[in-house]
Amino acid sequence: MDIFFSEDHALHAPAQELHRGAFVTPHEGPHRMALLLEGLKQAGLIDFRKPQDQPLDRVTAVHSPAYIDFLQTAWTRWKAAGYAGDVLPMTYANGRRQKAPPQDIDGAAGYFCMSADTLITETSWQAALAGAHCALTAADHLTETGKPAFVLSRPPGHHAGADYMGGYCFLNMAAIAAQAVRDNGATRIAILDVDFHHGNGTQDIFYNRDDVFFASIHGHPAHHFPYFWGHADETGAGAGEGYNANYPLSPGTAYAAWSEALINALERIKHFKPDALIISLGVDTYEHDPISAFKLKTDDYSHYGSVLGKLGLPTLFIMEGGYGVPEIGTNTANVLTGFMGV
Repeated sequence: MDIFFSEDHALHAPAQELHRGAFVTPHEGPHRMALLLEGLKQAGLIDFRKPQDQPLDRVTAVHSPAYIDFLQTAWTRWKAAGYAGDVLPMTYANGRRQKAPPQDIDGAAGYFCMSADTLITETSWQAALAGAHCALTAADHLTETGKPAFVLSRPPGHHAGADYMGGYCFLNMAAIAAQAVRDNGATRIAILDVDFHHGNGTQDIFYNRDDVFFASIHGHPAHHFPYFWGHADETGAGAGEGYNANYPLSPGTAYAAWSEALINALERIKHFKPDALIISLGVDTYEHDPISAFKLKTDDYSHYGSVLGKLGLPTLFIMEGGYGVPEIGTNTANVLTGFMGV
């Protein structure tokens, strides 16, 4: 399996994260990539490819130009205003935003942000853009060859909406890739999000569309981030009604119950008859993940990887979450090797 990867992921490395009232060492940082690379190497997954630079309009196909301009200029504006540290807004719009962001960078940051865990550093934009280049290059590879591929990028993306960041995410790689495959000529795309946390940004981007089917298996929003999205009754709107499926599960869910949700989601995907499948691959469903609450074990990842492989669809995997434990590399590799039948 070809793996699309850029060393520029390391350009996003905030010194701290605001987590439950305290500044802590970030859960999402370059150390995650070291763990992922080691797990892939041990599994013999070493077919790495560098991404090709892509036109920015392939990113603005899913993200608003005003939001992209904010990401590109936020650090410079923050420093020009005399503010210290990384970009971290103190005021949030609470879902009822005016038509234009405030001129002050602190207000603009709150306008374009959903959670205080997502800080912008001097080079965060370059890291996020490198991930988008990986996703777009991989999407073209999938279109041209039909062969599966893996986008190994960070920061992750599935919490980023069309015009907001949050949950460690700036650009939504799964949405960018899905739109690219669609623009390359595919008629229908399915996105399956298996990260512990609901893919609210991906849902938001495609909620009113019937050409992209989105399914997410995740911790119940009554208990877990992102809290305000991911209920079972969120099924799409307008033309998208019926093309969104959420599977919120209780804390402590083990593989038996989790896999039931997976089978149901895959039946929905098969009924949709997509031309390609995008997997938002989070391995924070692991039993020892520090910021999640499911109980999947390492062998479970091999099993559900094989289940995904049996769909027989052109498939693109996008790296999302998985934190703080060495097993994130092994678990990720197990999904991929299970998918390939290794």
